[in-house]
Amino acid sequence: MPSGPTPAGGPRAALGDNARMDTKSDSALVEQAARRAGPGARTALRALLSDFAEDGGRALRLGTGLLGSADPLVRRAGCELLAEAAGRHESGVREAVTTAVLALAAGQDPDHQVQRAAVRALGAGQDARAVPVLLALAGHPDAEVRRAVAEALPTVSTDDPGPVLPALIRLTGDADPEVRNWATFALGFQIDADSPEVRAALWSRTTDEDAAAREEGIRGLARRRDPRAVPLIAELLDDEAGAHVLTFQAAAILGAAELLPHLEHYDPADPGVADALAGCDPAARARDEAFAAALLDALHRRAPDSDAAVHAERFETGLTLTLTVAGEILHWSVEGLSGRSAGAPERAAALVLASLPDGRA
Repeated sequence: MPSGPTPAGGPRAALGDNARMDTKSDSALVEQAARRAGPGARTALRALLSDFAEDGGRALRLGTGLLGSADPLVRRAGCELLAEAAGRHESGVREAVTTAVLALAAGQDPDHQVQRAAVRALGAGQDARAVPVLLALAGHPDAEVRRAVAEALPTVSTDDPGPVLPALIRLTGDADPEVRNWATFALGFQIDADSPEVRAALWSRTTDEDAAAREEGIRGLARRRDPRAVPLIAELLDDEAGAHVLTFQAAAILGAAELLPHLEHYDPADPGVADALAGCDPAARARDEAFAAALLDALHRRAPDSDAAVHAERFETGLTLTLTVAGEILHWSVEGLSGRSAGAPERAAALVLASLPDGRA
């Protein structure tokens, strides 16, 4: 095929016809797989959708077409394909997936499995346009739809979680334990928001009859450095079955020295344990703070005009160095700089300045 411009009625038109033929053939394959019943049928369908999702454009054409089917099994497969494509590709595909699924989700498909799949596709799209539709579905009669909403809300509200907080708070008290579990995880660990209402919702879950929802409430409180969480985190750490990695993360953020005896029987090489030990150790925190102060002094001596500061993120562990250069705010982990410099503040300052575009602030 020539590399130059193509006449409107030439090969370009033929390519469009081929694409339509391919989509029709692909659609037939998915429809057959979606309608197949019996052992292994869903596994085979998921494998087929995974293959189609490799090509974002192809998946969009195919999935969007499937959404218009009269068969709920096919509509569900279309949503699942679009969710898979959104999970694999960047913002352009995700925006298109959200556009394709919004109308179906807003119309509240009469088939609850289709509605669940549509909600999950919106979550995979990570697009704030989905927020109003998801909020409207937070009171859906099907528990699996409500659970899908709880899972999706944090992914579509990363810039401003405020509008989704009331819905998530309500879902933490849902009648279904799995909805409570996922909503409490979303509110406690995925959303960076704190208020008396948020803490009250998390505290309510600390006495939940469902163990998973209870743990999420405890960890969510700890992530907000609420002192009421200290004995509860200690209880989770003392569980004979061991503690979840998120419990170690919560302990590290909480930073309570009272937790050290409950951490010392864990292997520091296990995920999250070393950070929890360091976060709860007053001596380790004092060393980090002293290193950070000396690092700031070194930066100000080497680059007097630099706008350097150290701060602690509210929902994270450790200290962060920020340096404003030409209007841009740059970030470094103080712990990382300490490791790279073998604990030498002057050397760490040199590393920071050497990493700037012109070698200095």
